[in-house]
Amino acid sequence: MNNEIQETPRIDALFERISTLIEQARQRVITAINITEVYTKYSIGQYIVDDEQQGKARAEYGKQVLKVLSVRLTERFGEGWSVETLDKCRKFYRVYACKEISSTVLMNLNIVNGVDEIENESQNVMGKAIRRLPNFTLSWSHYLILMRIENPDARSFYEIECTQQQWSVRQLSRQVGSSLYERLALSRNKDEVMRLACEGQTVEKPSDIIKDPLTLEFLGLKPDVAYSESKLESAIISKMQKFLLELGKGFLFEARQKRFTFDEEHYYVDLVFYNRLLQCYVLIDLKANKLTHQDLGQMQMYVNYYDRFVKQDFEKPTIGILLCESKKDALVELTLPKDANIYATQYQLYLPDKMLLQAKVKEWIAEFKEENKE
Repeated sequence: MNNEIQETPRIDALFERISTLIEQARQRVITAINITEVYTKYSIGQYIVDDEQQGKARAEYGKQVLKVLSVRLTERFGEGWSVETLDKCRKFYRVYACKEISSTVLMNLNIVNGVDEIENESQNVMGKAIRRLPNFTLSWSHYLILMRIENPDARSFYEIECTQQQWSVRQLSRQVGSSLYERLALSRNKDEVMRLACEGQTVEKPSDIIKDPLTLEFLGLKPDVAYSESKLESAIISKMQKFLLELGKGFLFEARQKRFTFDEEHYYVDLVFYNRLLQCYVLIDLKANKLTHQDLGQMQMYVNYYDRFVKQDFEKPTIGILLCESKKDALVELTLPKDANIYATQYQLYLPDKMLLQAKVKEWIAEFKEENKE
């Protein structure tokens, strides 16, 4: 009996190691299956498009072919091969295919040790160039959302961010619906906008974490009803995971109503976060009404306190964010010194007008390209 008791910790450790190994193996298999499905449907789309190009009346021809294909594939492989699915495969290929290259690619999908290895057997047909396969990293459900995005720069941004941040399908859908790309683009200068499509959201300086407006539709608060700051704060705390998603990369939540005492008086910061990428504290104060110069002065005092008494020598200067219902940029600029690490950002309790934001970003990019013409 004593031997069994003594061996229990060793057996527990062994059990945990084996359990972890099994869970990791299962996850690799799931990932391999998901990626294989994406490449398969991409190739199905390619075969359909290549076949359509041989038809004389393309639109009508393609419509009839998909109906016949759907019936025969369903008979052999069961459900999941409707005309709608085949049409999505065709659209998927058209969205992601390299436009300037037109050769045929044959793929072998081999799964070894739970990891997919995709080998391209590209045939040079009649001297045509070789087409390279896109590097797919997400599930088919993710790409069903991505391929609906018309702007290729925005689509590239969301794909990069989704892969890096490991967004679920629901999270990706929310970020696209909240116009994350457009809001980030409009919060940056024109040079930085061009980086979004190539690199995703880069966090190198305080302004990189700022979005204006911040979209809080997930709180479930009605935009046309007045709310106290405490109720807004409670709603954010109850949906903290979604609030962190909206804040963006690198945020860790530390405290609400964080108290500090100075000159025998108590002060409270509504929300305290830490950004591990910038290595600094981020203080957020909620203002349910119009922003005033007193609010800005108060945040300056909070930031000064943290910089002088809380942050470590290796950490970067504290960032202050005033999250307000409305603001006047002229007031903010006049009140704060130019080098202040403080930002005023409006929040919205509803999804922004996507078409309006898209038009603004398009205008910005057009101006950028015009300015940089040689």
